Amino acid sequence: MSSSSAPSTELRRARHDLLARLDEVGTLDAHRLRPRIRRARADQLAELTERVDMAAERLRRRADSIPIPEYPGQLPVSTRKDEIAEVIRGNQVVVIAGETGSGKTTQIPKICLELGRGVRGMIGHTQPRRLAARSVAERIAEELGVQIGGLVGSAVRFDDRTSPETAVKLMTDGVLLAEIRRDRLLRAYDTIIIDEAHERSLNIDFLLGYLKQILPKRPDLKLIITSATIDPERFARHFADAGGRPAPVIEVSGRTYPVEIRYRPLQVEQGDRVIDLDPLDGLADAVSELLREDDGDVLVFLSGEREIRDAEEVLRGRRFKNTEIFPLFARLTAAEQQKAFRAHSTRRVVLSTNIAETSVTVPGIRYVVDTGLARISRYSTRTKVQRLPIEPVSQASAAQRSGRCGRVADGICIRLYSEDDFESRPEFTDPEILRTNLASVILSMADLDLGPVEDFPFVEPPDRKSVRDGMTLLTELGALRIDDDERPHLTKVGREMAVLPLDPRLARMVVEGHRNGSLGDILVVVAALTVQDVRERPAEERDKADQLHRRFADKSSDFLGYLNLWRYITEQRRELSGSAFRRMCKAEYLHWLRIREWQDLTAQLRSMCREQGWHPPSEHAVEDDLHKAILAGLLTNVGVRDEDTREFRGTRGIRFQVFPGSDLARKPPRWVMASELVETSRLWARDVARIDPAWIEQLGGHLVRSQYSEPHWSDAQGAAMAYEKVLLLGLTVVEARRILLSRVDAPLAREMFLRHGIVEGRWTTQVPAIIDNARAVEQARELETRSRRRDLVIDDEALVEFYLERLPADITSGRHLESWWKKKGHRDPAALRLTDEDIRTAEKAPDAAAFPPFWQQGERRFELHYEFEPGGAADGITVRIPLPQLSSVTAAGFEWLVPGLREELYTEMLRTLPKYLRRMCSPPAEYAGLLLDDVKPRSAPLPVALAEALSTRIGATVDPREFRPERLADHLRVRFEVVDGDAVVDAGTDLRALRSRLTDKVRSTLNRRLIPDDGPHHEWTADTIGDLPASVTGSVDGVEVTVYPGLRVATDGIHRVACTTEEERRATQTKAVLSLMTADLVAPSSILRGRPVEQRLALSQYPYGGIDALVSDASLAVCARLIASRQGAPVLEVADFQELRATARAEVPGAVATSISTVVTALVRAQQVSARLAESPPTLADTVRPSLEYLTGKGFLARHPASVLPHLERHVRAVSMRLDLAEKTPGRHAELSARLARAESTVEEACAVLRARPGGARAIRDLRWMLAEYRVGLFAQSLGTAQSVSPERIDKAVRAALSQKSSR
Repeated sequence: MSSSSAPSTELRRARHDLLARLDEVGTLDAHRLRPRIRRARADQLAELTERVDMAAERLRRRADSIPIPEYPGQLPVSTRKDEIAEVIRGNQVVVIAGETGSGKTTQIPKICLELGRGVRGMIGHTQPRRLAARSVAERIAEELGVQIGGLVGSAVRFDDRTSPETAVKLMTDGVLLAEIRRDRLLRAYDTIIIDEAHERSLNIDFLLGYLKQILPKRPDLKLIITSATIDPERFARHFADAGGRPAPVIEVSGRTYPVEIRYRPLQVEQGDRVIDLDPLDGLADAVSELLREDDGDVLVFLSGEREIRDAEEVLRGRRFKNTEIFPLFARLTAAEQQKAFRAHSTRRVVLSTNIAETSVTVPGIRYVVDTGLARISRYSTRTKVQRLPIEPVSQASAAQRSGRCGRVADGICIRLYSEDDFESRPEFTDPEILRTNLASVILSMADLDLGPVEDFPFVEPPDRKSVRDGMTLLTELGALRIDDDERPHLTKVGREMAVLPLDPRLARMVVEGHRNGSLGDILVVVAALTVQDVRERPAEERDKADQLHRRFADKSSDFLGYLNLWRYITEQRRELSGSAFRRMCKAEYLHWLRIREWQDLTAQLRSMCREQGWHPPSEHAVEDDLHKAILAGLLTNVGVRDEDTREFRGTRGIRFQVFPGSDLARKPPRWVMASELVETSRLWARDVARIDPAWIEQLGGHLVRSQYSEPHWSDAQGAAMAYEKVLLLGLTVVEARRILLSRVDAPLAREMFLRHGIVEGRWTTQVPAIIDNARAVEQARELETRSRRRDLVIDDEALVEFYLERLPADITSGRHLESWWKKKGHRDPAALRLTDEDIRTAEKAPDAAAFPPFWQQGERRFELHYEFEPGGAADGITVRIPLPQLSSVTAAGFEWLVPGLREELYTEMLRTLPKYLRRMCSPPAEYAGLLLDDVKPRSAPLPVALAEALSTRIGATVDPREFRPERLADHLRVRFEVVDGDAVVDAGTDLRALRSRLTDKVRSTLNRRLIPDDGPHHEWTADTIGDLPASVTGSVDGVEVTVYPGLRVATDGIHRVACTTEEERRATQTKAVLSLMTADLVAPSSILRGRPVEQRLALSQYPYGGIDALVSDASLAVCARLIASRQGAPVLEVADFQELRATARAEVPGAVATSISTVVTALVRAQQVSARLAESPPTLADTVRPSLEYLTGKGFLARHPASVLPHLERHVRAVSMRLDLAEKTPGRHAELSARLARAESTVEEACAVLRARPGGARAIRDLRWMLAEYRVGLFAQSLGTAQSVSPERIDKAVRAALSQKSSR
């Protein structure tokens, strides 16, 4: 610096003089003026001199205004004031312990004034309660003879009654805490008195810790701690000097009388047993005992309102004479509470909570009953809620209670517990800092930048877990962040919250209300939550009060109930005079003083908000915005109701119910938030409102945690999706919300889009290059599928890699792809296009012609569908057959498959041969290749053609039956799929079974489309049905179909039907014509007439329908022969039918009579054999009966040819002789039966095969009749047979029957 810029000697001297004069001004003025004087220029000296003069003048006026204090002689403190003054003068910190009534609260400030304190700075005197701050200030002002607001002032929240002349300032500890933000070293004070320090409230403990930090920086500051005689040494040790010497402690006695302690435990010993007494009976006995003493009121300490009500009921039941039972607790109206302090003529038993322990002094108390219990507010670090459990009180609290009865005379205190119990209890009640949430303290510390909480000098350091919970709450509110240095730092929200003298949760609501425009209404709600409820509920008029209060209730929100009440009160206040308004409040059970406090607090909060530049809107807020602002402070106090219960699940696993006093308790909503969760008998939610869970995500984004699961592709979205589960501290807010996967995992979303959207083709893209690629790959893969190979074409993984390399990394959905193509991609389409080399991965591909897309059968062509999915239902080749054509399709040829699969088919067929043949054609694959040139496909059945060609190759005869086609893999057997339009009706590998299952459906379809049925008709004439056409051709669903009309006789008449083949029409029409011809041709009675009794009985008692069935069967047989004479030509014309019917009328009666006469003797003998079978052993009867039923069973006249009818009697006699043989020589019968069983098995196997062949019925009839003759030859050889028959002849006949088809 140059010499010209250095201050001159005169300027330095002037500055020095002004600095020296700062000893004449107040401490705060000196602090403010000192830096300005040190930097002052010459032209600023005059102004600064004037300011120093003014400050010095204020100091002189204050000093001159202080009167000489006078001390009431009856107070113990007055007698020791000199000693106290000397200790204060000689020490920076003094602890004064005095019992209630010692006068320490009002006299210590006067002693300080007399010592000259309160001049350069104020004497700050803190009280734990606002009422105490005001009343003590008034009492000191009265004793000093000054007006309140001058020399003596008071300051509580939003009510400052001090002036520049104030020397003694009474205030709540919260006000002093707030001043620290503006005056870090409390320079406005030269003395600070912390009164009632034994209460160890959160604010007191924080103040004591903070003062310990600043005392070294303020050696001029005096600190006086006044306390009841409860552990004053702890305060002394806390403020020990550098050498470890505790602060001095002065103990002052109170004005009390002797108190006798009586122990009346609720457990008594009787012999070896301990008996528990009823607590209420024990209490009533104690009260009775005290009422027998001298006059004086009794104070009973109970743990809560419910316990008070129970005790009141028991005591009133004792009917004590001239005694009033008086309950006293905080929820009573002010008027009811005031009754406790008024004069009364009768003795009184006051039932009180621990409100009467320290906060309220009830006059006239001479006796105390101490139950030893109280509700102690404790914060649960596990559930993060404030609990109110009932606990045994400490020894110090018990002493406070007993001290309440020694104020007016000698007292008695009965403790309802033992002396040993008392001695085992903790000495002191845990301070509030050890049992409450520390969020407000931590917020203040962070605002003042006091460093880590663990380093702060608390009187009794809180538990680390409690500190962590406090920080957690502030973090949840968005007010705090913890840096690496572990020092808490405020966020912008936290700084805004710190300026508000509110609980952190409420402060957060106000900040959010400012942000979303609901500030005006949120201030009303916050004030309502801060003050005591303005709604009164007198016990004797509770129902009436509830009815009046119900006008303001809102079914969705208790907070809206506060607003409704506020608006009503505001409107009434405008319309009514002051006295009328007070009368209205009283009549409607509203507490007028609390309403004023509510209004004042709301106004003061508005004023503070305006100071921050926040201007509450005049109009009402949107209800959702209001609730969102409230929710911002209650994010951890939310819950979701369990289905069909009233219980809610909350954060961190807690469970609670809505408090019964809430308007939402009766019908609780699904989601709620609560202003507080309090645990008493259970965990209750108080002041609740319905919320939208979506708000939790909006406001608690820093708290919610999302879990993502089930990534999947969505065709509708054209993107990969996932399910998001949103959790708020363990509470599920959103169970399963579909979101774009790209929001949480863009690489996976991109890969899934390319895989599912592009490669699998599930996204319909407009990008030409991708469309061309998909078409080319599909064509190549179709051949791959048909040839049952997976090595011919590029696979999906390679395609995904292809697109991953060529598409930008930010394309994760169809929308992104289309946008990119329009903007950039279209400039170079070749970069995305697959070449033939990219698509084809095999050097040699199979011939596409070997896997045709259609199957040709005659003039019909059927679509082929190929699928390569081993183990799948449709694996292999599927022939798609339209439903109308099903009956006209033959199974022949399908077994040959398509050319491309024949080599594999031949190979697998060779593998089904017996081992001795497999050895001759090994390896099968090589022989299969040779057979490709030897076999002409579809020239014969596959086994026959292969057997013939293989026989030639290996030089040995191969029977076609040696092949086992049923052992082939599924893909080597054609699968049939019957379709009706686009719908699949049925599917399977057995075409005959499909036809059988779908016969009715096919017929119904064809009938409906081509042969409409106009029946039923009662006769077939030219006027009703007319002639039937030979065939009808038409189109069904685009398929040309030919059907063959016929008739069907049902119970209701004659109907037209469509047959799919001529063979089916021949059978159907024959059956219908037979039914129409045989009706009423022969009267059964005419057959019986004139016959012997034995024959009549056999005919009428025929077990399968009697004579009517025999006549019907015989008529059918005769008519069938008439129809057969047409040599297979169906009866389609009415004239042909009428001619046949006329012939039948002429020939059938005689033919029927002849047929029945021919078999009647057989029926008589069969009746006798049946009787014998009924008496035979069951095994024998079951063996023989089938042969008898074959001969004369149901329908035998129509079943047997006319030529064999004369032989039936011989065959029935053979059955009878077989029974004789079984009875006489069972061994021989068993031997012959074994021979017969082998022949029967051979015939039945052949019949099973022939049954499926056209014309097979005649061969089956011949084989079975030959078997019947064989039975006669075995068991009744004496009767003779109609033809030579033996097992060999039967085998030869079977072979001949089976080979007829092969030879064709």
